[in-house]
Amino acid sequence: MTTYPIHTVDSAPDGARQALRGLQQAFGLVPNLAATMANAPSLVNAFVAAFGQFGGTRFTGGERQVLLLSNAVANRCAWAVAFHSTMALKEGVDPGVVDAVRHGRPPADPRLAALSAITGRLIERRGHLDEGDVKAFTAAGFDDVAVFEVITGLAVSTMANYAGNVARPPLEPPLQAQAWHEQR
Repeated sequence: MTTYPIHTVDSAPDGARQALRGLQQAFGLVPNLAATMANAPSLVNAFVAAFGQFGGTRFTGGERQVLLLSNAVANRCAWAVAFHSTMALKEGVDPGVVDAVRHGRPPADPRLAALSAITGRLIERRGHLDEGDVKAFTAAGFDDVAVFEVITGLAVSTMANYAGNVARPPLEPPLQAQAWHEQR
């Protein structure tokens, strides 16, 4: 198994340092996953740029975290599940919603259930939604354009989830309470 260095701002390749500085400012630390992604400056820079764009969607902070958590579970990325569980709770998402998504169940909240469902459908069907998928999503209060914003979230989380599944970075202490192991 390959072991990827977990970089700091100072140890990262020159092309990755600015991205890590931005993450450090945003989160108060450089997340271990991003610190491993920094081994490939193109990856960490693309991730940070896409993440910034995703932050500009019409979704609330809690909705963004539910979407990203749903993706992390679908992609079976333990580090990202712990991170987005922690962030969702910090955003005020009901713990029952977080627990449901972590266990692959639809949340009780219909809007969040629709958001989680469409992200899972996009992943499992590789973007081939049918009219019923979109109607269920829009019936929960989203508009047609929000599907494209979900795709933005998928792009961000795919980079992180795949990198996390390859690198398997350790969880930082603030994330350890939300450690996740895939349910089979």
